[in-house]
Amino acid sequence: MQIIISNQSKQPIYEQISQQVKQHILKGILHEGDSLPSIRLLAKDLQVSVITTKRAYEELEKEGFIHSVVGKGSFVSSQNHEFLKEKQWKIVEDKLQEAITLSKEVNISKQEVIELLSLLYEGEGH
Repeated sequence: MQIIISNQSKQPIYEQISQQVKQHILKGILHEGDSLPSIRLLAKDLQVSVITTKRAYEELEKEGFIHSVVGKGSFVSSQNHEFLKEKQWKIVEDKLQEAITLSKEVNISKQEVIELLSLLYEGEGH
């Protein structure tokens, strides 16, 4: 599991960690039952405070993405497939909203955005 922390991001480090773990789960990189690095090991690898990684894991657990077993560690929770699909749709929706906002800021028309999206989508082999 690769997590990259950005010091330039306005997002707190614990949120960057939890967001990237969520992405790994939603993209199928991490699967139900997979173990996560210990809080201490992850903190050491990322060179951040143990408190920061603990908070990230607490957020993930609160949202139902992982569960912890005392003395054994943290594991990816079983996910409701409809819930996962909805989360994935939300990610796509948010990214498209960002693209629309930027397009409007630089005066790219709706039709041009649609054409660009079609070209990019077809170029991905879908």
